[in-house]
Amino acid sequence: MSRAVPRSRKALALVAGAAALAGPLTLAAPASGAEVAYSVTPLRFTVEAGGRSCVVDADLYRPAGVDAGHPAPAVLATNGFGGSKSDGSTDAIGRAFAERGYVGLVYSGLGFGASGCLISLDDPETDGRAAARLVDFLAGSRPADDGTRADFVTRDGAGDPRVGMIGGSYGGAVQLAAASVDPRIDALVPLITWNDLAYSLAPNAADRATPGVFKWQWANGFYLMGEGQPLLVPSLDPSRINSLRCLHFVTDACDTVRLLNSGRYPQAETEKMLAYARSVSPVSYVDRITAPTLIVQGQADTLFNLNEARATYDRLRERGVDTRMIWQSWGHSGGQKPGELDLGQGNLEGSYVGQRILGWFDRYLRKNPSADTGPAFAWYRDWQSGYGTAARVPALSQRLYLSGDGKLVDNRTKVARGSRTYSNWLIPTSHSESSLAGTIGLPDPRPYDTPGTYLGWTSAPLTAPVDLVGAPKATLKVDSPATERVQGSGDAADKLVLFAKLYDIAPDGTKTLVNRLVAPVRVPDVTRPFTVELPGVAHRYETGHRLELVIAASDTAYSGNRGIKPVTVSGAPGDPGTLELPLIQGRVG
Repeated sequence: MSRAVPRSRKALALVAGAAALAGPLTLAAPASGAEVAYSVTPLRFTVEAGGRSCVVDADLYRPAGVDAGHPAPAVLATNGFGGSKSDGSTDAIGRAFAERGYVGLVYSGLGFGASGCLISLDDPETDGRAAARLVDFLAGSRPADDGTRADFVTRDGAGDPRVGMIGGSYGGAVQLAAASVDPRIDALVPLITWNDLAYSLAPNAADRATPGVFKWQWANGFYLMGEGQPLLVPSLDPSRINSLRCLHFVTDACDTVRLLNSGRYPQAETEKMLAYARSVSPVSYVDRITAPTLIVQGQADTLFNLNEARATYDRLRERGVDTRMIWQSWGHSGGQKPGELDLGQGNLEGSYVGQRILGWFDRYLRKNPSADTGPAFAWYRDWQSGYGTAARVPALSQRLYLSGDGKLVDNRTKVARGSRTYSNWLIPTSHSESSLAGTIGLPDPRPYDTPGTYLGWTSAPLTAPVDLVGAPKATLKVDSPATERVQGSGDAADKLVLFAKLYDIAPDGTKTLVNRLVAPVRVPDVTRPFTVELPGVAHRYETGHRLELVIAASDTAYSGNRGIKPVTVSGAPGDPGTLELPLIQGRVG
C-alpha cells in the first residue's frame, strides 16, 4: 500500500530546501517477520480550524481481527513539513504499527497533501484542535465524512480512546499541540522537533527576550516550501489560499518571515513577532500537557538543536509528567550511524531507540505494567557506537577561564592580563554550515574562520579523554564602542551580533566543529557581561586534543551585524571570562 511521491514533486521540494524538514522517519515491517495483516481505508474529515472549514485527508490502518469485540489501541501520526500522508516517511508509520497490532490513523497535516486550510505552524488552537477531531473519530463519537465509524479502538471511558502519537519535526510538534488541547491522548513520541520557534529560527543564546540572529537558510527553506504548496500539490480548494501577499501560510507567519528577512527589528514589530512565534510553540503551552512523553532529539541538528528538547523535557518533568529523553545520532543535518534507529530498515526491535518507542507504547497504550520504559536520559556515544544512560542530564562540572593571551586555563591564577580585538567585514567571514547542502546533495565546505574576524581561547593538550554531554556555558564581557553608540536606537538590529562555538583540535591542527553547531548571540548590552548557552552535544575529546572556544563576527548561515563593529575582549586574573563544561569523564587541565 506504499504510495511514492512523484519525482517532479520531490525535485521541487529539494530545490526549496525543505525535504529534510520531514526528517528521515521511515518505518517498515518487524524485524522478526511476525507481521499482522491489515487493511487501509482512505477517509476524509471536515473540520473547523483557524476560523476555516476544511477537509483533512487520512488513511485508516486496521489490523485483521480487530473489531468491536476485539479492540486495539490506536496510533495517530502526520507528516513532517512539506510532506503528506502519502510520502514514504508518513504512511510507513501506519503500516509499521498496524503490523504490530495497533490501529493506525495517518493524515496529511493542514495545508499539506490533499488536506485543506492554511499552514499555521502547528498552532494548538488550529492544528491541535484538528487532531482532536480525529481523536473523536477514534473514540467512535464522530464519523468520517463518508459515515465510517471506529468502534474497534480500545477505550478508557466513554468518548475516550486509547491513543498515542508519533512523528518527526513538524509531525512532532503537532503531538504536543494536540495533547495541550486534548487530555485523552495517552502517550507521545515527538522526534527532532522544537520547543520555541523564536529560538529555532532567530536564536539568541544569551537572552531570549532580545531578538535573535536570523537563521536565514533554514527559515527561508520552510517558507519557500510552504508558499509553494498550491503549486506542488495543485488544488482549487479555497481553504488553502490566504492572499496574494501570503499565499498558503497564515498571515502572521508570512509577516514574521518578512520582518526577519528585512534586517530591521523595531521594538513594537519585533515584540509582536516573538509573541506569535512562541504562541505556536510548546514553550507557551507545555504546562497544559499531561500525556507521558518520550522525547527523541538528534545530535546532528542545526535546525532544532538538543537545547530545544532539554527545555521541553525539563518543564514536563518539573510538573511531574512521566518524561524521558533520548539524544540519538541523526537529525535534520544528517548524522545517521550504523546500528542506529533506521525505521526504513525495519529495525524497531533491533535498535536502542526503536526498542524504547515500542516499550513506551507497550506501557501506555497496551497498559503492560512490566514494559520497560527505560532511563530518564540516554545519549548516543559515537566514540563507542552505543548509548550512555543516566538518571538525569549531566550538570556543569568544570569551569575554565579565558586568559588574555588566548589560553583556556583551569585556574584563575593562570589568567594572563591582555586584550585582543577582532572586527567584522560587510560579508560573512566564518562558516559553520550550508544548511540545505545535505538536502540537495551538494558538498559543504569544512567550517572556517577568517583571521582578524574572530578570537579563540585554546586549552592545553588533554592528558586523558574528556567526555562532554550537555550544553556548555560561556560568560563574556566585550568592549565595542561602535555598538555602544547605537545599541539604544530602538532597533535591535543595531545591537552587536557574534557567534560562540567550541572546536575540537586534533594534534595535527585539524579543527572539528562538533555537528557544525554554533550559538548565535545578539548581545543585549555591550556594557555588561552576558552568558551564552552553547548548543548541547555528546562528544569525546581524545587524549592529545585541545578544546578551543571561539567567538566569531559572522556566520554564512545567519544574518549578521549592521555596520562595522570592532570588538575587544580583555582578560585579567580578577575578572576573566569563563567557560563551564558538563563533563561526565575527565577534566581539562
